[in-house]
Amino acid sequence: MQPSLANLELRHKAIHAMRRWFHGKGFIEVETPVRIPHPAPEAYIDCPPAGGAWLRASPELQMKRLLAVGADRIFQIGACFREGERGSRHNPEFTMLEWYRRDASYLDILDDCRALIADSAASSTGSTIIHRDGQRIDLASTWETIAVRDAYRMWAGWDPVSSWDADRFDTDMAQLIEPSLPRDRAVVLVDYPREAASLSRIKQSDQAVAERWELYIGGMELANAFGELTDGREMRRRFEEARAKRSALGEADYGLDEDFLHDLESGAYPRSGGIALGIDRFVMLLANASSIDEVRAFCPPVGTLW
Repeated sequence: MQPSLANLELRHKAIHAMRRWFHGKGFIEVETPVRIPHPAPEAYIDCPPAGGAWLRASPELQMKRLLAVGADRIFQIGACFREGERGSRHNPEFTMLEWYRRDASYLDILDDCRALIADSAASSTGSTIIHRDGQRIDLASTWETIAVRDAYRMWAGWDPVSSWDADRFDTDMAQLIEPSLPRDRAVVLVDYPREAASLSRIKQSDQAVAERWELYIGGMELANAFGELTDGREMRRRFEEARAKRSALGEADYGLDEDFLHDLESGAYPRSGGIALGIDRFVMLLANASSIDEVRAFCPPVGTLW
């Protein structure tokens, strides 16, 4: 299947609108390598090998290193890759938008995201209203914010903050939480258990949770944001823990990005907030498309392995 020319034009308009929004807010667009020597180790994200290096799953570490040398507001739209992921919402190559702001909190990034989504939808379609699975969603209306622990109490019957269980957390997220989220509005799951912090910092006012949120629109996960961790010792510990999990699963060892860790350990990395947002999925929402194949040209057949 190839997307219609109308959907490709819509994709162009959406990306153009996003770039215009960032330029108007004083961001500079950056470009970092697609082929990198050391991806961030994550237990269940596999990067395709590329001649002794790896195709990135995210430009995150490289963009953070730009913050460490003085960048203030930066964004990037570019290709990212994940091995073995292909389905209606996944493609082994996809387009990611990431942005980072010095001296910004994860809630400042949420404000950015609200404004960007509404503006880009209006600029590319003429309206902030989209339709998804029979639901009318106004992207400019209030976004519902739900604490992760409250979501699990309501729909899974337990509290992952006080009783952490990694396997149960992931299973219930896919099978109970995500299917239960409201479909008629944008929903933000906020304050993840500290064990699910990923690369975010722990919240000072509640040490049991991390400064992390994820955005869902029409039931589809669209973005993942952090108040960025700047503690080099803690980052190294998390990387080593993820490395050990990958080893136990028989997955490739990416090594450690010592340049990135050195920036953190030397105190060069400033307080900041950052986010990754899936461009393909955003265009799917605008086009009311059921498959990524409808908004992205030359997707490989479902079942194709990288």
